Amino acid sequence: MRTLRHLGGFLIGVVVTAAVLAGGGWAVTQAAAQAAAQATAPPPDNQKLWIALGAMAAVGLVYGLVVAGRISPLATFVPSMALLAWTVVYALDPGRALSLVPAEPSVNQIVREAGAGAQTLLTTGVLALLGVALFIPVLMPSRWSRPHDDLDDDYESSPEGGYY
Repeated sequence: MRTLRHLGGFLIGVVVTAAVLAGGGWAVTQAAAQAAAQATAPPPDNQKLWIALGAMAAVGLVYGLVVAGRISPLATFVPSMALLAWTVVYALDPGRALSLVPAEPSVNQIVREAGAGAQTLLTTGVLALLGVALFIPVLMPSRWSRPHDDLDDDYESSPEGGYY
């Protein structure tokens, strides 16, 4: 049962990593583009801005549920290591870290926008901040133990008469 819990945590961690990098990156790109467009001339329709803010809220919801939820610590360990590893590579060799961002014209436009946003998150240090915040729950010993079930209460180690 414990193995399935950790396998599920690993898979959730992969999803959280994709949500932060792809969803968060795309939302940052869209919000920045809308802010730049509004600075020059206010557009008549803010629909793209609302969609970008909604995507940011969805990424934040997934992030918060994983950090606060009682699931396998691998659900926070996997994305924290991915985000922190990319940040360390950026600190040591910025050119190599930025070359991991998909920017070729053959790549889908949405993927390029998500990559540009992830690059913005990387260069501003937001990915380091998110990676550290995701790593903190891994350090909690209660996250590694299995949840308490009511079946364990059937056995009492103290005598029936108990002292009051």
